[in-house]
Amino acid sequence: MKVTGLNTHPLKSGRAIAQTSVSVQMDGLAGDRRFMVVDADGQFITQRELQLLAQVEATHVSGGVHLRMNGHMITVPFDPARRIDVQVWGSDVNAAVAAEPVNATLSGWFGRPVKLVHMDDQAARAVGEEWAGQATPVGFADGFPVLITTTASLADLNVSLIAKGQEPVGMDRFRTNILIDNDEPWEEDLWESVEIGGIVFDLVKPCARCIMTTQDQVTGERIGGNPIQGLAEKRMSADRRVPGVLFGWNAVPRGEGTISLGNGMRVVKAREERWPMKIRA
Repeated sequence: MKVTGLNTHPLKSGRAIAQTSVSVQMDGLAGDRRFMVVDADGQFITQRELQLLAQVEATHVSGGVHLRMNGHMITVPFDPARRIDVQVWGSDVNAAVAAEPVNATLSGWFGRPVKLVHMDDQAARAVGEEWAGQATPVGFADGFPVLITTTASLADLNVSLIAKGQEPVGMDRFRTNILIDNDEPWEEDLWESVEIGGIVFDLVKPCARCIMTTQDQVTGERIGGNPIQGLAEKRMSADRRVPGVLFGWNAVPRGEGTISLGNGMRVVKAREERWPMKIRA
């Protein structure tokens, strides 16, 4: 088994950026989900309610970020002294915020009042103590530093979708960080810890999927195959702690270093049992 995909998402819910090699830090892949759009009250906004975010390409620049969307472009610097409190899935973060003229421009792009914030060196967020054994640092990701998925599981999902008369979907729908090429569908359910490029990752919690998986990751439109329907047959969680359909695993790095496309992956520790699922006919 080996790594065949590496992706970062500089802007939460913005377009993925494919990488050939990336630094792994304790809070995830370098540059992943360090910027975020929030509403006037500081609540995070994602493609769930603002589908246009799928059209935004974000690129890190010195001191800030460059954004592009449908011919619009803007380079956004951040002053570490200019800060606001924001919320992402119940976590409070004191983040750097863009200047008001920038926020006014972005509000025009999206047709609603928004602000752009940055998880800079002064910002901190730690989550996942229940699952990871101790609170782990993370950027603006939903809950954990890294998401790991596999090619065989996507292939199996697409078999289900085709059987339903739907179009197959790409892995971009699942906004993964590390894609592993493997042969057995859903074998990641039995991986407790894996090693890639000399770094151990603990797979601590399966990832429940939402309506974003039904959205085209270029346009944001809800078109094509519906992964939620495809997963519902045999990937519906039977554990109330993680309700819904599951695809991929949230992971916590236990070291730092660099990983690259082509790196092998080995299982360091296996689980004794799979995650319980409700099997539907």
